[in-house]
Amino acid sequence: MALVPFPGPGGSGKSSPHDLDPDPDFRTEGNRILRRDPGADGDRDDDEQDDGEAKMSFLEHLDELRKRIIYSAVSIFVGFLIAFIFIQQLFDFVMKPLQAGLPAGQHLVYTEPTEAFVLYLTIAGITGAVLALPLVMTQVWLFIAPGLYAHEKRMAIPFVVLSSIFFVLGAAFSHYVVFPLTWKFFVSFTSDYLTFMPRIEPAFALYIKMVLAFGLVFQMPTIVLFLAKMGVVTAGFLWKHTKYALLIIVIVSAIVTPDGGGVSLVAMSVPLFFLYLFSIGLAWIFGKKKSRDLDDGLVDVP
Repeated sequence: MALVPFPGPGGSGKSSPHDLDPDPDFRTEGNRILRRDPGADGDRDDDEQDDGEAKMSFLEHLDELRKRIIYSAVSIFVGFLIAFIFIQQLFDFVMKPLQAGLPAGQHLVYTEPTEAFVLYLTIAGITGAVLALPLVMTQVWLFIAPGLYAHEKRMAIPFVVLSSIFFVLGAAFSHYVVFPLTWKFFVSFTSDYLTFMPRIEPAFALYIKMVLAFGLVFQMPTIVLFLAKMGVVTAGFLWKHTKYALLIIVIVSAIVTPDGGGVSLVAMSVPLFFLYLFSIGLAWIFGKKKSRDLDDGLVDVP
């Protein structure tokens, strides 16, 4: 036998928060009566609807991934063609810190016939990838966006812009500051018994390794901002674990830098620590600050 609740005051038949039959719009907590915010359900419906629309099969995911990879490859190829037009200026830009660190009258050498030609192509390819970076990051975002809620998709432009800016900042910091210091450190072992005669291929490999490493580790603020907006991390959590973050920064710097314990390790660790503090500020400003009741869409009923 089913129990039929009595109508509330006014005879409208709508249950009040004090009826025996609980109304889904109300919830009690201690001496408080909480009412669900109507806007919360609307927002949740939009998110659930977006989530439902984003469901794809495994083969559809693979097709989407293939499409994003093709678009990224085309963007990088176009950037390569543009960079190759200015290849001599780019070559001079890369070689300047390498040549400046050598003793007077000494030059880089190459011993293979194709070594210098391949170097030109490599410089053009890397420059093309940097030029295409905003478009590539856009393709990355478009690939992960179907699995995000509507309010998370609004971070597309900040994600693309910040990731591109911080990559360029990291690469520039390596080119102008860290690599010259590291290069001079290696050259300083020249003595009456030792003569440094560097080949262009390993020297450029060292240069590009450091440039890419700094460009990637400088993505820390972008990643933290993204996680903070999704509520995964908070400024308080990051601040509480600062000492562990510092340890991780030193370990990563030791692994990534070529000397593993010299000037480049310090040159990477110090800016990374300040980037971590900057990331805490971003998480504090832009991170979620809603309480549990607000997250549930509930407000006090007087």
